[in-house]
Amino acid sequence: MTAEDFRSGQVLLIDKPLHWTSFQAVNKLRWGIRQAHNIKKIKVGHAGTLDPLATGLLIICTGKKTKEINTFQGQIKEYTGTFVLGSTTPSYDLETEIDHTFPTDHITSDKIHATTQQFIGDIQQLPPLFSALKKDGKRLYEYARAGETVEIKTRTVSISEFEITKIDDLHISFRVVCSKGTYIRSLAHDFGKALHSGAHLSELRRTKIGDFDVSKAASIEKFISDLKS
Repeated sequence: MTAEDFRSGQVLLIDKPLHWTSFQAVNKLRWGIRQAHNIKKIKVGHAGTLDPLATGLLIICTGKKTKEINTFQGQIKEYTGTFVLGSTTPSYDLETEIDHTFPTDHITSDKIHATTQQFIGDIQQLPPLFSALKKDGKRLYEYARAGETVEIKTRTVSISEFEITKIDDLHISFRVVCSKGTYIRSLAHDFGKALHSGAHLSELRRTKIGDFDVSKAASIEKFISDLKS
């Protein structure tokens, strides 16, 4: 692709690696495009944040295609991952240490599968305190890391598919198809509650956004390498 191609607008499918922020991925690609084509300035943005502890599909738009970011953000998303039953963390994932443990002896395979039905359709979900949502001009995770309490309102999200794909003792593998704004970390937390226990998210991968599939995505390293060749 030429410099003009990137300016006129491209939709790039990137497989975000573990521990990278979505912001870091955008910056790396912007730097690579500028270096490869000697461009001083180019618009680059992503269509939907992935947490650093999540991997998978990140849609990145350049140039004039950045105007379509909101359209991509609104599309249905698919995730796969793993919940761990019997314990919770303040962040609902592995960003923070386990704070509470719960009994799990009463949980059966049939109960796990049946409980997914409680989350199909439009549901009320409370976003995690450790999230990038803003309240009064500050990110929620800023309040959380400072030990401050803040009121968070529930919001309506939609889950069209929730499938348990494997049960390995307390590790529950799943696939979820959901609307924009759904927090899988909150789903893990609420799923644990519904089982009269606790749960947190240990692994998450975004596999689809609308018709875009992670199988068609390139790693950041390959994209940068292809720019140089």
